[in-house]
Amino acid sequence: MKLRFVILVAAALSFTHAAFAGPRFLNCDYNGGHVSIVAPDGSIEWQVDAKNPQDCWMLPNGNVLFAYLNGAKEMTKDKQVVWEYHQELKVKNHVKLKQKDGSEVEKDLEENVECHGCQPLPNGNVLIIEGGTSRIIEVNRKGEIAKEIKLTTAPEIRLHNQFRGTRKLANGHYVVCFKGEGKVVELDGDGKVLREVKVPGDPHEVVVLPNKNWLITCGDGHKVVEVDPSDKVVWELNENDLPNNPLRLMAGCQRLPNGNTLFCVYLGHGHIGEQPMILEVTRDKKVVWEFADHAHFKTINQVQSLEVPGDVTKGEILR
Repeated sequence: MKLRFVILVAAALSFTHAAFAGPRFLNCDYNGGHVSIVAPDGSIEWQVDAKNPQDCWMLPNGNVLFAYLNGAKEMTKDKQVVWEYHQELKVKNHVKLKQKDGSEVEKDLEENVECHGCQPLPNGNVLIIEGGTSRIIEVNRKGEIAKEIKLTTAPEIRLHNQFRGTRKLANGHYVVCFKGEGKVVELDGDGKVLREVKVPGDPHEVVVLPNKNWLITCGDGHKVVEVDPSDKVVWELNENDLPNNPLRLMAGCQRLPNGNTLFCVYLGHGHIGEQPMILEVTRDKKVVWEFADHAHFKTINQVQSLEVPGDVTKGEILR
């Protein structure tokens, strides 16, 4: 019986690679602790260890830039670090903690700063979003902070829940997912709030599309919405819209040139190993490709298709 089980498992794993063959892609595996490039046949082409990686980019020079627990780094194909920003600072966070009896106590906790997003900029600098210090920073090639935008969050929001996906736009504005407050905010180049869009759940990613609509993944809201400049929802993907693929925590995404979208379905919070981790979904809500290698990955939360041409430093990749 044991031998039969092993054979079945091996067969299942080989079927996984064959069934989900698709584009070559870069990804972050948050709980698996890796940043990887996956080949079209599903095999791992390149992989490095990283503590809780949250965002990743393939650069025009072939290097990989990614954010991890408390920093960001750029690595070559031979796994050499050529640039890094690392934050050892700890901050005090006043929080309410629930006790076993249901009561709450207030405490000051000292926590590490967390970096949940990064972006390569046209001038060579790297944008990083920091929780704890509550700021957007742009870091130059020397590791120096060239620009800082302070952010204001609700005092009850824990450090880990402050922010997720953050991007700088071609016009110099910023869009920021205020995860714990359930909103996406647009700021001007000086940090002034220009627009706020409330969404169900806790937003993890916002992609500003060429038509100025915002595509927003809503985390544990189990939903994706696309809103127009007047904040009207013009498209949405709901928890049970895709047969056999219920939306779990919706994390990173990429809009493809054909109009389809790659979505990362984060399988943490009790769902590891249950279903595909990456889906390519059409506008009419059909799944045309999926990836589910549970032998090598746990919770993929960010993806970039490497089949799509474009310079990420110029915003030519929609993610």
